[in-house]
Amino acid sequence: MRLAVLSDIHANLEALEAVLAHLEAQSHDALVCLGDFVGYGPDPNECIDRLKGQLRAAVVGNHDLAAIGARPIDDFNLFAQEAVLWTRQVLTNTSRDYLAALPERADVEGLLLVHGSPRMPAEEYILDTRTARASFVADGFRIALVGHTHQPALFIERNHRVSARGLLPEVSVPLPPSHRYIVNVGSVGQPRDGDPRASYAIVETEAPSVTLHRVPYPYTQTQGKMQAAGLPVLLGERLALGR
Repeated sequence: MRLAVLSDIHANLEALEAVLAHLEAQSHDALVCLGDFVGYGPDPNECIDRLKGQLRAAVVGNHDLAAIGARPIDDFNLFAQEAVLWTRQVLTNTSRDYLAALPERADVEGLLLVHGSPRMPAEEYILDTRTARASFVADGFRIALVGHTHQPALFIERNHRVSARGLLPEVSVPLPPSHRYIVNVGSVGQPRDGDPRASYAIVETEAPSVTLHRVPYPYTQTQGKMQAAGLPVLLGERLALGR
């Protein structure tokens, strides 16, 4: 199976549409989302509606939980808090119900799907090998797919040692069964690795591999919508920087 994996859309419809258009040219069998459909961006309901009928599986993210009042927001920065409060006001009941029904974990063809980490599915950031090691120890998965950090990365466990490497666009990276992996597919709607292009990945399960894709999109349109909605200026400005 060739699985297309999206994460961290963050209510950025322009980025999502660009990724879905790019996917039309890619051979894939199913589509999944690793959470954070909403938060930061101006089109939460539209992004949920655009995706939910196409997904084989999806899990909940921390911003999804915050948007439906299922987690506190005092640990979010002030700009994120403002965006959450705005999102709560505009979410439809249908969107709320959809987010509320999402699980924290899912399994597709033996792949573990979580938003943050296998150890703490909706909340923990895996930014280094030490945190990755804790999830390898805590759960017996072979391949876990994550988002949350908005930074594509690959963590590899070999003989109880954990290493990390980056993922380059359009480069297929083998995932041989002798090792275990945590694959971070980056963010569709708000990349933070210095590249403003939307990020997603395709994971092959039969001859295991991962290929990262980066897709340009008209972020100035998203910025204009954010400005019109009264969302924090910084959240729009960062789209141009990928930070």
